[in-house]
Amino acid sequence: VAGESGELELFCRYPTGSVAALYNSSVQSGRAYTTWYQAGLEGDYELWFALGGSRSNSIKIQVSESAEEWESAPGAAAGGGVSRATAMAPAVLYSIAPQAAEAGPIGLSAGGAKDVNSFRENILQDYLPLPSDLTYEGLFYDYYFDTGAGQECKKLFCPTYSYATSRDPISSEMQYYLTVGLNSGIADFQRKKINLVVVLDYSGSMGSPFDEYYYDRFGNLVEPKMGDAEEGDMERGKTKMQIADESVVALLGHLKQQDRFGLVIFSDDAFLVDPLTAVGDKDLERLKSRILEIKDYSGTNMEAGMEKGTALFDRLLKANKSEYENRIIFLTDAMPNIGETGDLGLYRMLEDNADRGIYTTFIGIGLDFNSQLAESITKVKGANYYSVHSSSEFLQRMDDEFDFMVTPLVFDLRLHLEAPGYEIEKVYGSPEADLATGELMAVNTLFPSKSEEGEVKGGVILVKLRKLSDDGNLIVKASYQDREGRSDSDEAVVEIPGSSSDFYENSGIRKAILLTRYADLLKNWMIDERRAAKEGWQIVPSVTAANGIVVPVELGEWERQSMPLAVAEQYRQLFGLFEGYMQTEMQAIGDDTLQQEVEILEKLQGYQGDEAGRLRK
Repeated sequence: VAGESGELELFCRYPTGSVAALYNSSVQSGRAYTTWYQAGLEGDYELWFALGGSRSNSIKIQVSESAEEWESAPGAAAGGGVSRATAMAPAVLYSIAPQAAEAGPIGLSAGGAKDVNSFRENILQDYLPLPSDLTYEGLFYDYYFDTGAGQECKKLFCPTYSYATSRDPISSEMQYYLTVGLNSGIADFQRKKINLVVVLDYSGSMGSPFDEYYYDRFGNLVEPKMGDAEEGDMERGKTKMQIADESVVALLGHLKQQDRFGLVIFSDDAFLVDPLTAVGDKDLERLKSRILEIKDYSGTNMEAGMEKGTALFDRLLKANKSEYENRIIFLTDAMPNIGETGDLGLYRMLEDNADRGIYTTFIGIGLDFNSQLAESITKVKGANYYSVHSSSEFLQRMDDEFDFMVTPLVFDLRLHLEAPGYEIEKVYGSPEADLATGELMAVNTLFPSKSEEGEVKGGVILVKLRKLSDDGNLIVKASYQDREGRSDSDEAVVEIPGSSSDFYENSGIRKAILLTRYADLLKNWMIDERRAAKEGWQIVPSVTAANGIVVPVELGEWERQSMPLAVAEQYRQLFGLFEGYMQTEMQAIGDDTLQQEVEILEKLQGYQGDEAGRLRK
């Protein structure tokens, strides 16, 4: 019963130690009021209210749940009960010192995938990757590129253009290329403050070992193999849930006192673990300890997690957008089986959020992370995704580029090509590449990226041109918006001279062509192997001496199944041929880091495997 009239605020201290207002409303003296709140985490909650400048006494509520209660009421969480998200494990302190943001010149890189770790790890573990594991923009982001910048950039974005004529190493057909160099005039990059909500998957599939599949090739659950981690390689004995928990704790180490942080967990439903409040007001050690206790349970409802995470921003969207970034970081193995499971529905949710200034990062966890779903839905404005294969690797990655990951700088880049002699055949290095037409290229988002010694990490987009006539004059018009919605444009003239021999204007375009041919060859191999295994066909390579390395046509549920690595004899020969080309190009370009791709080709061309189970006609 209210003792006086006025504005009443109800507060809660969560088990993580964070305090947030749950309810705010006008009350009248002498009238009785009731409310309820669904707890999302076991532990001690403290409630009190403030009215007329005075604070009430507090009450403490201990929320707990026994295994017996859960087993007798399996639907409790969905009906308003308590999420069984944590176990009563001893508290673990996991302290990370915040890293200072690196100041200095930057370039830009496309959104979407920021690595090809899932591809590399599947090859290493003798599994056949999905074609979507190997994205062009993810592969580009592993390397630095000469962008062809001949003069200083003095604004947010300065595109530069380089051209090349290059023969296909398999068919010897002459091909024509143009790169868009992604340069920026920002000399001392600093990110804004951030409202960050982490949405953490704690579904049953997250309990499987980090380096194994949850489903085998026939869709059956794989029994975990325990105790296989080698001495000194303890991370390979961890579950995806453990790695995810540690990754969230690592993210906390990169937040500043005025940043805001909130945490939502989801399985078959979603629950609030920590409210979206200032980091400086949180008990970080207590919060980290609670995060490390989160355990896996039940199904995967990504829709519920996204909705709950989005709701935390409601009271903050009217704040000054020039002061704060808004971002959801979604940690998952991306295998939804409850709620909205298709890419279109999830894409629309991310798209609606982007329209409100809330952008999304997906962090894929585990060997069986479904890159096909993540690649599809992170074509949305402001989105990107990473894959995680060890907590130490992820920690190093965040040390290097957390500020870049959460700060989109350029939106809605459109490149219009006026060229009677050429048209766009294919765009490489952007998740929106399928939006390209004969004249137009679209890129939704550019993020800041490291610039070292005049080269930019992931700093190019490659355009493959189809020659229509000998007219080599191109007029390239670029338009884009900054994050405040201000528009700018740029126009350049490029002339591609007629040439019967290979020509590369710089090492950047040469490296980009090499990497896209490498990716196209491998994607064709993955598609052909999967099609043959599914249909029981003899392998017929899409890549031939007559056609060369053709643009792959990717197949287009989300619960990824394992498939053992298989390399048909025809592809072993193609990989051997391409390795010689890559060795020559690596030497000409002068980038020894390309050796990691050579090693993959060497493994594949020498791989025999067990083909007994492969059907042949």
